[in-house]
Amino acid sequence: MTDAAPFWKTKSLRQMSVAEWESLCDGCGQCCLHKLEDADTGEIALTNVGCRYLDPDTCQCQDYANRKQNVPDCVQLTPGKAAMLRWLPQTCAYRLIAQGNDLYDWHPLVSGDPNTVHESGVSIRGDVLSEDDVEDLEQHVVDWMNNGANPFRRRR
Repeated sequence: MTDAAPFWKTKSLRQMSVAEWESLCDGCGQCCLHKLEDADTGEIALTNVGCRYLDPDTCQCQDYANRKQNVPDCVQLTPGKAAMLRWLPQTCAYRLIAQGNDLYDWHPLVSGDPNTVHESGVSIRGDVLSEDDVEDLEQHVVDWMNNGANPFRRRR
């Protein structure tokens, strides 16, 4: 007898339960970084500055349940937005599934270990500043996002 295929291989994002949806988050923290959009070109620049509620060690929101009340412009990811948001990293499980791709080996659902996202170099652990400590976001633009054929940003 073979094991059943994991839910992310058999369900669309819209078909997933709340628990399945939430478990897709790999905990990289990249979606909680401030982004700057060029008004003329639409180009998006990623910064190394996180939302004040982003825990830099766990790469998780410190008040996830109240994030929309705390930060009104916090983007709540939905199945419809997963394929549309250009700033989601190429490694994001929501984006991958929306595009019909599989998860990376380091994803906690595949590896069984929540630390593999950090060990792989995909998470922002150790590389993020709090917005409370930054005056000019433009001085904190980084080139982590989707550079070339390598979907991971290697900085270590």
